[in-house]
Amino acid sequence: MPTFTAFTKLSDKDAAEALGEAMEGMDPEPTGVGVFEIEDGSGTWEVGGYFLEEPDGVELALLAAGFAAKPFVVSEVPDTDWVDKVRRELTPVVAGRFFVYGSHDADKIPEGSEPLLIEAAMAFGTGHHGTTQGCLESLDALAAEGFTGRSVADIGCGTAVLAMAAARIWPDSVIASDIDAVAVEVAEANVRANGLEGRVTCVEAAGFDVPALAERAPYDLVFANILKQPLIDLAPDMAAYLAAGGYAILSGLLTRQAEEVVAAYASQGIHEKTRRVIGDWVTLTLQKPA
Repeated sequence: MPTFTAFTKLSDKDAAEALGEAMEGMDPEPTGVGVFEIEDGSGTWEVGGYFLEEPDGVELALLAAGFAAKPFVVSEVPDTDWVDKVRRELTPVVAGRFFVYGSHDADKIPEGSEPLLIEAAMAFGTGHHGTTQGCLESLDALAAEGFTGRSVADIGCGTAVLAMAAARIWPDSVIASDIDAVAVEVAEANVRANGLEGRVTCVEAAGFDVPALAERAPYDLVFANILKQPLIDLAPDMAAYLAAGGYAILSGLLTRQAEEVVAAYASQGIHEKTRRVIGDWVTLTLQKPA
């Protein structure tokens, strides 16, 4: 059965959130509504809804006019077995010593690699995106230099692929957190699928804001593969929770956003060590002075 999407853009956060709330009262009712800031520095917000029936064009036009938004773009999404499609299209990723794969490619694991299983049904944060791949390669580079992470956190973990990578190569347990409860469930499922129960703990949290994270501090390595503004907002807490001499691997950034993030962390005494560019995306490795 086909589904439908309806998306618009506007330049005011409060209006975007109010429009998203208003869309929830539509008839037919959307199955989900999202409000997102477009991370291009323009201050533009996108509001979208997903529908099992074609949405009412007149109602959408009235909503757009009422909230000073651009006209909605409605699209029909064909009925697709997305898990099967992703399974066919997601090829394994090699990032340093790490091999990220789906179970359909289990026969392709190279000898001597560190395998990380991420099923196609849980395909966000698999390693195919330049930010995740950059983080894995940056982790591999630190380990190759002789660094060993004894207290590691993965903030905004998604599938927990970064936390699991650290747990694969170092003996101490790792903690992974995400603000989204569904992401935490996915992370926990991936931990079980990779046989890392007891090695990776997954918690729901924004930043470091839960006792489970605070009590493990200070950290000698923190991953944060999120977005530019949340990374900037996280900088003071990163300075507080990162150990002297500790590293932060940051991504979720377009290359043009890197300098602003580097400056925010430098103001907290955490300085750039290396950067890794993959396509339009950049991964930063920063270090707090010993």
